[in-house]
Amino acid sequence: MVQAKIIDGKKVAEEIQTGVIQRIEKLKERGMTPGLTVIIVGEDPASQVYVRMKARDCEKVGIDENTIELPEDTPEKELLDLIRKLNNNSECHGILVQMPVPKQINPDNVIQTIDPSKDVDGLHPENVGKLVTGQPGFIPCTPFGVLKMLEYYDIKADGKDVVVVGRSNLVGKPIANLLYQKTASGNATVTICHTHTKDLAQYTRRADILIVAAGAPHSITADMIKHHATVIDVGISRVDTPETKKGYKLIGDVDFENAQKVAGYITPVPGGVGPMTRAMLLHNTVWSAEQKVTT
Repeated sequence: MVQAKIIDGKKVAEEIQTGVIQRIEKLKERGMTPGLTVIIVGEDPASQVYVRMKARDCEKVGIDENTIELPEDTPEKELLDLIRKLNNNSECHGILVQMPVPKQINPDNVIQTIDPSKDVDGLHPENVGKLVTGQPGFIPCTPFGVLKMLEYYDIKADGKDVVVVGRSNLVGKPIANLLYQKTASGNATVTICHTHTKDLAQYTRRADILIVAAGAPHSITADMIKHHATVIDVGISRVDTPETKKGYKLIGDVDFENAQKVAGYITPVPGGVGPMTRAMLLHNTVWSAEQKVTT
């Protein structure tokens, strides 16, 4: 029986953070401290947790983090005006608006208002275009983190069959683009599956690298995975467990307990992709500051 090697996102993230700290020290020697502003609209509990974690990470590495909390009923114009003000603030190198935003605010308008040179989430159309055409720009944090994990564990995509389950702008589309490009980390043959894919298992079973970002808990079972495949589980869902102390547990899109008996490498949930997403946000913020120094 195969027992998969665990891809330890926490370990890789810590190494990235160490590199970020060193880069920040060099920037400070040149009189610059990277600055990140996080805007949160409303009081969504999960968003509040994510924002606190980001603030803690920034403090740990030496990034000046500023969290701006706006009420649930904030008009879209007020939020966009705030973003424009931050666009012109030379001490702010990264702008992140925590999603989701309340229904009166169009998230596309928010993303397009952020200065592309401060778009540390990598979602502005200009940065998306750069990613697709292979030009330097911000890469969305989660796909970037997945790429770095594969590199760290020396898992080559070159010539491999990669199947991505999920087609979101945040994960599915960018990771597919990154892995099929003619680069050292790419050169894979990539298939994207989604809710209208018929017989999903026929695709997932042929994947040398399976990346799942569907947001559907335990939708990928062991019998859908090729033996010795690398399985990257991006999904995370909260499931109530009244019998436990916390009252809930976090699970992924992959049935980890059984999948690890088939896969060659696999990410856990939590402790896999999550820490990497936050680490790459730090990287992107510092990279933004570095571009300001060199221009």
